[in-house]
Amino acid sequence: QVHLVESGGGLVEPGGSLSLSCAASGGYFGSSALGWFRQAPGKKREFVAVIGGNWSGGITAYADSVKGRFTVSRDNAKNTAYLVMSNLKPEDTAVYYCAMSQQYEGAVKLEWQYSYWGQGTQVTVSS
Repeated sequence: QVHLVESGGGLVEPGGSLSLSCAASGGYFGSSALGWFRQAPGKKREFVAVIGGNWSGGITAYADSVKGRFTVSRDNAKNTAYLVMSNLKPEDTAVYYCAMSQQYEGAVKLEWQYSYWGQGTQVTVSS
């Protein structure tokens, strides 16, 4: 059984930075795509970023709204994925979820392509 735990959320001012971590236990971490999604109040959950597994060479992809501001990475030795967020905006406020795919190694962006989800961590961008 795969278990994902996000950490690092909190309150930050506009223009600030925040780093999220996603620690995984179980499963084949290195060969799995790891994605980040977010859900703002009253909105659907949306794709944020993904990093592919070993076979993909760690390919990454980002939503247009975060490109150039967010960076996704992974440390397979620690079974941990990271999302570094900079130049944060109020519209980045959301619960952020990490997810791991059981089937896919590439830069997959759809929720149904992910088998396991964390509980989420709140990110609030406000002055």
